[in-house]
Amino acid sequence: MTTNALINEVYQKNNGILRFIPIFIPRRFSKAGRRLRLHPDDYYAYGTARGAIKERWFSSIIPAMNGEDAAPDEGMSYVLTGDRPDEKVLFRDFVETLGEKLLGSIIMKKYGTWPMYSKFFDYEEPLFFHLHLKFEDAARVGKLGKPEAYYFPLQYNAHLGNFPHTYFGFIPTVDKAEVRRRLEMYEEADNRITEISKAYRIQLGTGWYTPPGVLHAPGSVLTYEPQWNSDVNSVYENITASEVYPYSFLSENCPEDKQRDLDYIMELMDWELNIMPDYYSKFFRAPIIASQDDNHVEKWISYGNDYIAAKELTVFPGKTYVDKEKVAYGCIFIQGHGDFGSYKAETPTMLRFGQISQDEYFVGIQAAEQGVVITNPSKTEPIVILKHFPACHPDTPGVIAE
Repeated sequence: MTTNALINEVYQKNNGILRFIPIFIPRRFSKAGRRLRLHPDDYYAYGTARGAIKERWFSSIIPAMNGEDAAPDEGMSYVLTGDRPDEKVLFRDFVETLGEKLLGSIIMKKYGTWPMYSKFFDYEEPLFFHLHLKFEDAARVGKLGKPEAYYFPLQYNAHLGNFPHTYFGFIPTVDKAEVRRRLEMYEEADNRITEISKAYRIQLGTGWYTPPGVLHAPGSVLTYEPQWNSDVNSVYENITASEVYPYSFLSENCPEDKQRDLDYIMELMDWELNIMPDYYSKFFRAPIIASQDDNHVEKWISYGNDYIAAKELTVFPGKTYVDKEKVAYGCIFIQGHGDFGSYKAETPTMLRFGQISQDEYFVGIQAAEQGVVITNPSKTEPIVILKHFPACHPDTPGVIAE
C-alpha cells in the first residue's frame, strides 16, 4: 500500500480522528523537572551527551532546533497507523496529503498548512531569560517568528520546582543603555540581567500570552505551551541557576555577519512591549468559561492574540458530552479515561520511551464539526483534555483586560 493510500485509510477508519505516538525532546541545558510521567530510567534515552528529556511535543509538523546531533525528524509528530510503535507516518504527511479534508477551509485558506504545535516543557530550575524572534528578524535566517502561550495545568504540577516565578520584560524605567551594558558582559561575568526585569508568581490553572520580541524567563513548573511553527530564540541571560551559557546562545539565530553586532541583537527586542507598565493586564490569561452544563465545563485558556488558542475541557464523572468545534484541533488528555470517539483514551500514570500511549489525538474538521462523543465511565474522576488550534477559530475571545 502506498503512503497516500495508507493515510486515507487510517483517516477514514478512525472517523477523522488521529492517534499520536508520544514525542519526547532532550535539551542539553538546565535540569529535568521529571513531571512528564516518563519512566525514571528513560530521561536519558537519547544518551547523556544530549541531556535529559525535558519536553513533550504535540501536533507538530516541524523539527526541533536542537543541535547537530538531533535527528531530522526530532520533534515531529507521528500518527499511529497500526498497533505497534513502528507502524507510523509523519503527521506532516497527513497534513500535506489530506489538506483541507483534514484541516478544513478556515485553516487552509488562512495558512495553507497546520501552522502551530504545542508542548509540555518541564524544568526543575527557571529557564534562561530569552526572547523569540519577531517575524521580520526570523525571516532573515529563513525561519518564522514565534508567538507562544502558557498554561499551568494542576494535574502535572504536584511539585512546583525550585523557582515557580516567571520574568517578563523590564522594569519600565530601564533604558536600552542598561540592557546593552548587560549584554556586553556576556563572556566576562554574570550579567544578572533579571535584576532589571519583573517576576510574577505562577498561578496554577492560569496562563500568559508572550508575543515575539518579549524577553521572558519561564518559571519551574510544567507548562503547556501552544505556539507557532517555529523554534528560534536569543538568550540574553548568560548564567541561570549557576549554569553558564555560551555566546552562541545569544547569537545563533542571527545572520552570520550580525552575530557579533550588539546593535542588531538589541533590535531583536520589541522594546515598547518589554517596558510596558501594564504588562500583566495586557498579557495575563485567566480562564474564560466557553460553555458548561451538567455534563461538562469548557474554558478558554489561550486567547487574545492573532496566532494561537487553546481550551480546557472537563467531562464530569459518569457523564457523556458531544464536543463540537469549528476548526480542527490537537489535544492531550491530562486526567481520567474513557471513550473518545472510537478510541479508548486514558491519561498515563507512567510512559516508557518509544512506546505508544492513548492520551494524544488530532481531530480533523469533519469529526470536529459533527462532534466527538466523549464518555466518562468513572464514578469519581473527571476527564480533562487540553485542546490546541490556531486563533482563526471564529469564537476565540479578544484581549480581556483585568
